Amino acid sequence: MVIQDCVQTKCIRLIDMKDINFWIGIIATMAFAVTGVLAIADRGVDLFGVLVLGLITAIGGGTIRDIILEAPVFWSENQIYVWLALGASVITFFAESFFTQPQIYRWMLYIDGFGAALFGIQGADKAWSMGYGLPVAPVILGVVTAIGGGLLRDVLAGRKTLIMSHELYAIPVTLGCCAYVLILNFLPQYVVEGSVICMLGIFGLRASAIFWDLRVPKMFITKTR
Repeated sequence: MVIQDCVQTKCIRLIDMKDINFWIGIIATMAFAVTGVLAIADRGVDLFGVLVLGLITAIGGGTIRDIILEAPVFWSENQIYVWLALGASVITFFAESFFTQPQIYRWMLYIDGFGAALFGIQGADKAWSMGYGLPVAPVILGVVTAIGGGLLRDVLAGRKTLIMSHELYAIPVTLGCCAYVLILNFLPQYVVEGSVICMLGIFGLRASAIFWDLRVPKMFITKTR
């Protein structure tokens, strides 16, 4: 009886995590598409370019992750991610004047931070569930999922990449993914609760960096020549 209850509890948790991952993907895809378009809005990009860069920002990180994992690319099995990214990109293109208002743009940065938190934990969870390169690879692939699309966008748009900007962006994701891997390893019975806590932790650090304009301390930055 006890064994049966444990199995049922484990199945419920797996179902819950699957549902969470789906909605994580939906929310983060739209958030990344919007901020991806806003990041290149001042470069005179046409609608086609906006669609390409918005789509790459939204699904690029997850695509890289799945290629590394040799798994079916997530959007090939459910193309709602592609359509939502394209739709969000079109809306942002035509409502650029609205989204580029200082206050609105600042809120978009918070949404982007939320998306990074969601994608980071999702990427780490997928790598862990596949048993890929434990325990280090889930952390790496979580970070790749969160920032990979933005890096591709910046390279294609000729912008300074997130990694080179000294922003506290990848560091919160890395810390959150490390904490999540520890939970998966030592407290697997709290995986759902742990994922939520780690997402909130990542977002809290990123939101603090946005609000107080926090950056990487100079002592950890190489001197320019």
